[in-house]
Amino acid sequence: MTADQAPVLWPLITSPALPPRGAQMGLELFSRCSFFADPNGWVLDPDIPVSNPNVFCFGKPGMGKSATVKAFCLRMMGFGYRTLVLGDPKDEYEILCRTLGVEPIAVGQGLPTRINPLDFGPLGRHWDRLDATEARRRATVVFSRWLTLLRGLVGSQKVGDRPVPFGPSEETVLDAALQLLTGYTDGNTRLTETTVPLLWRLLDNPPERLVEECRFASVRQFLDDTRLLRDSLGKLVHGSLRGLFDDRTTIDLDWTAPIQSLSLSRLEALGDEAVGMALMCLNSWGRAMREVAEPGDLRVVVRDESWKQLRLGTEAVKSFDADLRLSRRDGDIQFAIAHKPSDLLSAGDTTSQAAAIAKDLLHLADTKILHGQDQKVADELQSLLGLPPAATDLVTDWCRQTPGRALWVLGDRIHKVVTYLTPAERELTFTNQALLGAREP
Repeated sequence: MTADQAPVLWPLITSPALPPRGAQMGLELFSRCSFFADPNGWVLDPDIPVSNPNVFCFGKPGMGKSATVKAFCLRMMGFGYRTLVLGDPKDEYEILCRTLGVEPIAVGQGLPTRINPLDFGPLGRHWDRLDATEARRRATVVFSRWLTLLRGLVGSQKVGDRPVPFGPSEETVLDAALQLLTGYTDGNTRLTETTVPLLWRLLDNPPERLVEECRFASVRQFLDDTRLLRDSLGKLVHGSLRGLFDDRTTIDLDWTAPIQSLSLSRLEALGDEAVGMALMCLNSWGRAMREVAEPGDLRVVVRDESWKQLRLGTEAVKSFDADLRLSRRDGDIQFAIAHKPSDLLSAGDTTSQAAAIAKDLLHLADTKILHGQDQKVADELQSLLGLPPAATDLVTDWCRQTPGRALWVLGDRIHKVVTYLTPAERELTFTNQALLGAREP
């Protein structure tokens, strides 16, 4: 018989409880035991079908997604984890940060904060002391990260309804330009930090050596063939993100603090596209800062409103995909939040490359937290996540009855969980202040 039928005949046989390790989130109703969340520990446990620590949290607004994420982050701090919020579009983590004695970093036009997505990060330190092999290894990592970001930023822009093309020729041009700007081409022992405006100006006035290295017959041919690429970079310099990611980083985060958050609420008026591109820049910068982490320096990396980045197109999806794939290497828990699974498919048509990559993203997170959803989402819960009908019914019925209820899907194991908050946590995780204000006379 099926797993749906067995409980009818043997109602007292329950699924085994998870080991009591990590954040105690609440009650697991199948086993009637406390539910503990430990994504990294699950990867190391052969009895739990999880191969990566990434987490996707889905649910319609008001069903407890934010409270679950914040409670998880708070409770994992007791086990040595710190939290890094790479882009808070709604300032939902502001109260939590200030309660923990940390001031959120605000990113917006007219503010002094600058974040250079082409920052070397820790890999750029002590370059003059490296041997040739280590220098080449670091250069490969750094330039690959930059190209992934630039490919996403350029490919997210449109010519009509089609994305700006980014192929091998564009990649060759950017790679050669970046190596020239940093001094890597000349074999410098100390590399120079570059920025998007410097890259754009170099391509707009290319020196002969760059033209020759990229195998163009003339400067005129170089300018003609790279027009869309240069115009796309120029839009980043002079467009909606001007003054945000176009200069050297001006902030110095305290990486020993329990939490750090980068607020993007000032960009809301610029639209979802601008916020999505900002998230992409922050994600690349955050990856750079974590490329050389001290042993035992573990983070929960929160990626809120991740669907806004995924909607930018194929290259933006690839950039997000690259971040998730690195989680096993650095030990960070990547915690992405969206409304429903199909948000990941919004990058293109169902048959497009972007949609195919986005579907694969679901498999890069072995842990899914499913809060309440409308009945119309039932089909995608079954088709995209492979949930059996009984589990789908729980998400569209039981989980909807009150916030905090969710199915935790660990590989092919399903846990029916109620998250409980302390009174102090309820104040820290409350996100309906605006609605309360609307009721006041």
